[in-house]
Amino acid sequence: MAVFDTPRDAFGALRPACVQLTRVQTAENVWRLAARLAAVSGPALQELQEYVLFPLRFALRAPGPRRERVVESAVRCITSVLAVTAVRRPELLQELLSELCACLSPGPAALAEDVKLAVTEALHTLLHSASGDVILSLYQPCTLPLLGCAVSLLLRLAERERAKQLKVSALNCLQVLVLQCDCQEHRPLGDDEAQRCGDLFASFLPGISISLSRVVTGDIKQGHKPAVAAIRLFYLIVGLVMADAQLARVPKSKEKLPEKQSRISEVIVHRGPDWSKSTAEKLSLLLCKMVEFSSVHPHWKVRLELVDLVHHLLRNCSHSLASSFTHLLKALVGLVNDDSSEVQSRCNEVLQGIAEQRIIAQSRALADVLSENLHSLATALPRLMSPQDDTGKVSTLSLLLGYLKLLGPKINIVLNSTSHLRRLSKALMQVLELDVTDVKIVEDRRWGCEGSLQPGVPKGRCQRKYFRFFTEEKVFQLLQQVCRVLGYYGNLYLLVDHFMGLYSESAMYRKQAAMVLNELITGAAGVGVDVLQEREVSPNMDDLKGSITSILDEYTDQANWYLITSIDTEEVSHEQHPVHHAGLFARPGGMCSPILLPSPELHATTRTMNSNIWQMCIQLEGVGCFAAVLGKEFRLLLLTALYPVLEKAGDKTLLISETALGTLADMSEACGYGSVQCLINDNSDYLVNGISLGLRQLAQQPRASRVLDTMLRHSDASLLPLVEDVIQDVLSTLDQCYNSQASTFLGVLHSLMTALVQWFGSSCSEEQQQQSTECQIRTSSPGPQAVTTRDMEQFFLNYVRQKQIAEGDVPDSGDEEADEVPPLAKPEPSNCETEEEAPLPSHAQLAKDVLGRCIHLLSDGSLHVRLKVLDVLELCVTVLHPHRNHLLPMAHRVWPALVTRLISDDPLAVLRAFKVLCTLAQKCGDFLRPRFSRDVLPKLTSSLLNQAPASARAGPVYSHTLAFKLQLAVLQGLGPLCEKLDMGKSDLNKVTDVCLIYLSAKQPRKLQEAAQSDSSCLALSALPYGLRIVPEQLPSTHPELQKPLGPALCWQQCAHAAVAKQAPAAWRAGVGLAGGANPAHGARPVLLCPVRELQEQGRGAGAP
Repeated sequence: MAVFDTPRDAFGALRPACVQLTRVQTAENVWRLAARLAAVSGPALQELQEYVLFPLRFALRAPGPRRERVVESAVRCITSVLAVTAVRRPELLQELLSELCACLSPGPAALAEDVKLAVTEALHTLLHSASGDVILSLYQPCTLPLLGCAVSLLLRLAERERAKQLKVSALNCLQVLVLQCDCQEHRPLGDDEAQRCGDLFASFLPGISISLSRVVTGDIKQGHKPAVAAIRLFYLIVGLVMADAQLARVPKSKEKLPEKQSRISEVIVHRGPDWSKSTAEKLSLLLCKMVEFSSVHPHWKVRLELVDLVHHLLRNCSHSLASSFTHLLKALVGLVNDDSSEVQSRCNEVLQGIAEQRIIAQSRALADVLSENLHSLATALPRLMSPQDDTGKVSTLSLLLGYLKLLGPKINIVLNSTSHLRRLSKALMQVLELDVTDVKIVEDRRWGCEGSLQPGVPKGRCQRKYFRFFTEEKVFQLLQQVCRVLGYYGNLYLLVDHFMGLYSESAMYRKQAAMVLNELITGAAGVGVDVLQEREVSPNMDDLKGSITSILDEYTDQANWYLITSIDTEEVSHEQHPVHHAGLFARPGGMCSPILLPSPELHATTRTMNSNIWQMCIQLEGVGCFAAVLGKEFRLLLLTALYPVLEKAGDKTLLISETALGTLADMSEACGYGSVQCLINDNSDYLVNGISLGLRQLAQQPRASRVLDTMLRHSDASLLPLVEDVIQDVLSTLDQCYNSQASTFLGVLHSLMTALVQWFGSSCSEEQQQQSTECQIRTSSPGPQAVTTRDMEQFFLNYVRQKQIAEGDVPDSGDEEADEVPPLAKPEPSNCETEEEAPLPSHAQLAKDVLGRCIHLLSDGSLHVRLKVLDVLELCVTVLHPHRNHLLPMAHRVWPALVTRLISDDPLAVLRAFKVLCTLAQKCGDFLRPRFSRDVLPKLTSSLLNQAPASARAGPVYSHTLAFKLQLAVLQGLGPLCEKLDMGKSDLNKVTDVCLIYLSAKQPRKLQEAAQSDSSCLALSALPYGLRIVPEQLPSTHPELQKPLGPALCWQQCAHAAVAKQAPAAWRAGVGLAGGANPAHGARPVLLCPVRELQEQGRGAGAP
């Protein structure tokens, strides 16, 4: 179809359709006109606008009952005309607005939703088609009734209709009607125009605000779009009418209108102070309802629009609606932690903008509102935190944190109020209450740290705490931020003084106050704090150092630092003495005014000890925080802080020890040391002086040994020259106080020996090996030497003699002579032996001195002490191993006491003593062979034989008993022990007899495997011609027995069969292997029993 570009052509094309529609108003005629309009260009239609609109308007005003098809088609046709043309006459705008509103007016029959939707779209198009001056002509006092009619009709549709699309269309149309749309067709209003429109719309504000609040708080099934549109329209119209800038320019008296508009003047509102105050109070109620409903709306776009509402009103109506910001700011701050990332980011932007524009700082009214909100929330905080779930607690604390951030520098208004500060501090004390009912905190002890030297300490981190009123970690993080924001903006001296008062006021608040103090200092330094605006004045380093010094003095005070954390006799006895600091951190008057701690009998409950442990951990974490804040300036406080922290690093309670080690790592990093080891080494002279003074005054300073223990566990060999004298003091004090302080000092000696083993163990072994190699090279001839028959004969004679001595086949000449091995030949002294013996190194001399004390303490009446002595003894042997000339005499001295521990002591001590025996045999070699054969082996074999029936009858629970563990350890160690000591055949036969009994299938599996390893080692050493048998390749039954045997018993049986086939006839006849001699009288050669003898032994041991 051709397009009509000229008005003449267009008129010719449109005239028949317009005439026909004027005559007969039917939907078909309207559609025919719409089809013709589609072929007319916009400029041509602009000239014929009123001509075309006339029949359409006439169809809307036709007398008689309203026909919905005609109305809908006519309205849509009008919409299409207005979409491509502009309304240039104010009269036409008002007439069209009136006629369209008449279509929406209620009649006898309700209009269909499609008709209403078409009318609202037509109104929307009409308002956009009017040019700037024409649209402003609509907002005059004389047109107020028409505007009121349109507003009421659109509000009626938005509030009562069910169709979501119709509700949204009505709200969008109403937004355009109040000149709050963002379209490009309407230019922004000037100040005077906005003032005039504000005066006009003030008359509609009550109805608009009430209806919109109903839409927002209506049925949630309506969806999010009507709520979003209603919230947007609400804050736009309220922001226009209640704008601070407009209300400030409102004249004191109402403007008088002409007499013919006197009726209208009664409707127009004067926005004076009284009206503003009354309206603000009523709007506050509506805003409260809307905020409560929208802040928990399930759709994020509604919550996002609520953030924009707060931002718009806070920016434009901060004075007029000050009373409403109690709810608005609560909603804004509460949405900071919204689930939607869009809402979170928008909230942060708004809060950041408020802070940058200093809206709160420049408005005393808003600051007062926030202060009151903060006071109310602090008052209700303990009550709110108890019944809420963790999500509710996060929301509540987010609100508290948001108030503090919004106040910013104005926070001192709150802190300077005694009531506000007391409420806030008590709320924090109650919310931060720890759960001190966990017994595990008290039970966890530092057992493993004593036996192992830690090469490095990880950087300190806060221990996971368990609180009474919450479990979510995010809740604790919010509380940390609250305290840090207080420290960042608040008066640091005021806050520290107040919370130090709470710290000293009651033991119930002490832990919480310490946590708050730690976070206050961190926040004051600007570390890890999230704020909206910078503070006006930052505290200098002297202020921080002064506050930290006062807190640190309070933390390390005797009454707060030395608390009962265990019911161990050793530790409780320490708490009963007055404690004085000396050396590093001596205080004036400290020795003259001792503080007696409470009696442990009255307070040694699990709850009290748990509470004390957490208090110590929090205070140690505080020391680490202070070091991080001051950096290298903290070096000046090391004299006060380092010694107490090292004491706690040696504490037996695992949680305290770990926290103290983390604090040491923080201190070393903050002070510029590379590691804890460097921190200790660089300050070791001061520490050693304090330790020395403490050892001389052991009754007043019983924990000096802990400091030395920690230094040894976390330092290197360069520390040894500095602590040699201190170690000698320890040994001297041990000689004097072995009855009461043996356990304490043995822990230090254990750490010392562990350190020496790690520092010098490998180097000494390599040095000894190198010296032996050099000695062998010097004594050996430069070339190969021929072996003569005499040399061979002398070698075998010496071997036989040695064998006889090992088996005890020597004439009885006294116990002392029996212990000595008579020399068979007088070898020529080697170059190594002729050299003058070098003096012992310092570490070896220390080990020798410690070993000498251990010999006397092996018979101590306390099992705990004896176990510690055995551990230290084993380490001393390891350190002295390279120096054999000193080790063997000490082994001779220690042997009687060690044998006593092996044969007549508690099973725990026997188990530990056997371990020491294995180490001693490994280091001393055949020196112990006759002693072991005479004093220990008979007792061990007898004990194993006596325990065999019990273990054969025992059930699965037996493997958890101490008797089983002792059997297992002895069976596992006997074979290697005999091999190391090169035991004789008679002794090996005794061990084999015992092992065979434990090869029974009735014995526990682990005992069978241990016996198998022993018997395998002994049997394989006796097989000729390098015969080796793999047990996995042998059958598990024997044809004669026809019953399952223990795994090692089957192996022994098949080994006999293999040997019988491959060994020489003379050997099968019973000839021994050692030097061609027959076995000793009464001794049964290994692996020579037949199958039936094995069967009898298996039955005798309980084999089926």
